Amino acid sequence: MKLRIVIVAALGLALGLYLVMYVGLGAVFSAAVSVGWSGFAILCLYALGLFVVLGAAWHVLLPDSSRAGLWVFVRARMVRDSAAEVLPFSQLGGIVLGARAAILQGVSSPLALASTIVDVTTEMLAQIAYIALGVLIFSTRAPRTSFGLSLMTVFVIGLVLAAVAGGLFLALQRYGQWVTRKLAARLFPDAVAATATVAAGLDAIYRSRVRVVLSLAIHFAGWITSAIGTWIAFRLIGARADLAAVMAIESLVYATRSAAFLIPNALGVQEAAYAVLAPLFGVGAEFGLAVSLLKRARDIAVGVPILLIWQAMEGQRALAGRPSGNH
Repeated sequence: MKLRIVIVAALGLALGLYLVMYVGLGAVFSAAVSVGWSGFAILCLYALGLFVVLGAAWHVLLPDSSRAGLWVFVRARMVRDSAAEVLPFSQLGGIVLGARAAILQGVSSPLALASTIVDVTTEMLAQIAYIALGVLIFSTRAPRTSFGLSLMTVFVIGLVLAAVAGGLFLALQRYGQWVTRKLAARLFPDAVAATATVAAGLDAIYRSRVRVVLSLAIHFAGWITSAIGTWIAFRLIGARADLAAVMAIESLVYATRSAAFLIPNALGVQEAAYAVLAPLFGVGAEFGLAVSLLKRARDIAVGVPILLIWQAMEGQRALAGRPSGNH
C-alpha cells in the first residue's frame, strides 16, 4: 500500500473520530445501536437487493448476442462496490475489480471493459441528475442563513462543474479514440492487446441509444432506492426525517464523496458531510453520524463475505491455470 494512501486514510479516520467525539460519543453510539440486530439485518438485506438494480443498469447496455445473464453483472457489481467500500482503494480500484469479476464469469475482456466504462458514465450522469434534485430540495428546505446560502452556492457550482465534466467524459468516449484506448489500458492493463477492440465495443453500445438511456434511468432509480434505504436507517434509529429531506442529504453526501474520490472509502468525508447536512434539515448531528457508522458497518458485513467468495473464485482460476508438475 502506498504511503500516500495510508496518510490520507489516517487523516480521514482521524477526522471521523474527531467528529464523533465532538458531537458526543455516547449520543452517536446510542443512536447507532438502537437499530438492533433485526434492524441491522434489514439494512443489509436492503443493500443486497439494491445490487439487483445496479446490475440491471449494467446488463441492459449489452447487446443480445453477448448471452451474458443479469446475475453475472449483479455479482460483478457486488464485487465492484464491496471493493470500493471495504478495501483501501479509491473508487477506481473497485471499478477495475468489478470488470475483472465480469471477465471471470465469461464476459469477453473488450465487452467487459467497454460496458464498464459506459456503465460508469451512465451512473455518473444519473448521479448528476440526482444531485440536481438534492440541490433543488436543499434550496427550498434549508434555512436561509449565511452558512446555508454559502453551502448552497458551493453545491450549485459543484453541480455545474460536474455536469461539464460528465459531458466532456461522454464526448471523449464518443470522439476521442485515443482517450478510450488509454482509459481501457488504465482500467485493465493485463489486457492491453484487447484494448484495441474496446473502442469498437463502445461505439456498438452507444449506437443503441435506447439501451444507454435505459441504463441511465435505472441508475437514477438506483440512487432514489438508495436514499429510501437511508431513510429506513434514520427511522430505525428514531430520527423523524421525511424522505425528501433524506434524499437531499444523501445526494449531497454522495456529491461530497465523489469530489473526494481519491480518499479511500471517503473516510472522514462522509462523516463530515452527514454531520453538517443533517442539522440543516432538522435532524441532529448525532443521528447523521450514527447513520454514517451504520452504513460503514453494513458495507463491511455485506462486502467482506462477497470479497472472500470472489477471492476464492480467483484462487480456483489460478489453480486451474497452473501447469501440473511431474511427480
